[in-house]
Amino acid sequence: MGKPKRERVLKDNEAKAVQRMIRVSPQKLNLVAGLIRGKKVASALADLEFSRRRIAGQVRKTLESAIANAENNHDLDVDSLIVAEAHVGKALVMKRFKPRARGRVGKILKPFSNLTIVVREIEEA
Repeated sequence: MGKPKRERVLKDNEAKAVQRMIRVSPQKLNLVAGLIRGKKVASALADLEFSRRRIAGQVRKTLESAIANAENNHDLDVDSLIVAEAHVGKALVMKRFKPRARGRVGKILKPFSNLTIVVREIEEA
């Protein structure tokens, strides 16, 4: 006697992947996410492959997960997928302190982020 099954939030032609607790600030992650928004999946993967940003590898991993979800769970065609949404959210911020001169302290913030990627199948016209 479990809970009733929740209704699907996404449309039938969409799939998503979420990666939580990525050790980078949301502002830096959003720069990489903005790089792939609205692009075809093959083009987005190529852009992430050759991006010089450190976090591009984890964004690529999340995009590949969304593609695999679309293919295996929702029977969508991989060749006609686009990155519909790529949004970034804040997670926790670890606070650390570094001793400075004359008894003062320097505050160090270590932010974490969440990344959600939604891929959508488009009809070839």
